[in-house]
Amino acid sequence: MTDITRAGCGWETGDPLYTRYHDEEWGVPCHDDAALFERLLLEGFQAGLSWITILRKRENFAAAFDNWDAEKIAQYGEEDVTRLLADPGIIRNRLKVRGAIRNAQAYLDLKAGGETFDDFCWSFTGGTTIVNRPATLADVPAFTDEAVAMSKAMKKRGFTFVGPTICYAFMQSTGMVDDHLATCFRAQG
Repeated sequence: MTDITRAGCGWETGDPLYTRYHDEEWGVPCHDDAALFERLLLEGFQAGLSWITILRKRENFAAAFDNWDAEKIAQYGEEDVTRLLADPGIIRNRLKVRGAIRNAQAYLDLKAGGETFDDFCWSFTGGTTIVNRPATLADVPAFTDEAVAMSKAMKKRGFTFVGPTICYAFMQSTGMVDDHLATCFRAQG
């Protein structure tokens, strides 16, 4: 159970869903290909919106996108796009929906080439978590050189909605980067 009286990073705003995400998921290393794929797609849908909006719709997204089954998503056609754009439980943005389909195809192409998505993503941090201990939220960058490199490599592989800022948020959410503030109870030394 999450203790909402503890010192966090300040962005989780006290919303129990946000607090639980901060306490239990954000910055925790993830090495599961399917979970990494889900997080990348959610980060793409988040572009221009608040993360709490995505968290509140996360279960709806999973249901609408066949529990993030890349094989199924990669095969989506116009009927699926229409279905998704009519679903009030998700972000109904045509470019983002089409981007999710394209990203499923790129993800499968990468795997068909003999790579794991885990190895590909974590290669930008040398396979380890980059631990930062910013003093304030203002000290957390929007992106880093590693995120720029990831963005370029992903775009080259056919991914979309993977600009440097999205890639950095993805790296933070999956524990490739640990940006918990120095005063946060999750900070480790």
